[in-house]
Amino acid sequence: GSGEPEELAARMQEQLAKRDATQPTKALSAGSTFRNPAGYSSTGKVDDVHDRKAWKVIDDAGLRGAARGGAQMSEMHPNFLVNTGGATAADLEGLGEEVRERVLAHSGIRLEWEIMRVGEPAPTDDD
Repeated sequence: GSGEPEELAARMQEQLAKRDATQPTKALSAGSTFRNPAGYSSTGKVDDVHDRKAWKVIDDAGLRGAARGGAQMSEMHPNFLVNTGGATAADLEGLGEEVRERVLAHSGIRLEWEIMRVGEPAPTDDD
């Protein structure tokens, strides 16, 4: 049946191989950077319209491979913000915001961050 451990392991390997072929899984990345414009998670839904994929609008705006400091929009999958080595939070955030501005100017689409950005200094007054 479909519950055999060997069969499950083989299916998992297949899925991982497929992901490695289409996403920069070996790069330092926080994963998918922006939500798809329709508001779906980038893991997507079948009825998500193809031309509204975040990676596509980023690519169309000429931002595949765009870099700032050690941060880069992946050449392999433009919706992955990767650290090519030594990227600061400012590099990553700055590049992400630049991508949002340029996509908005290019296609009128406002990309929303999908990854949670952490590390803002917390207020120190004790309430």
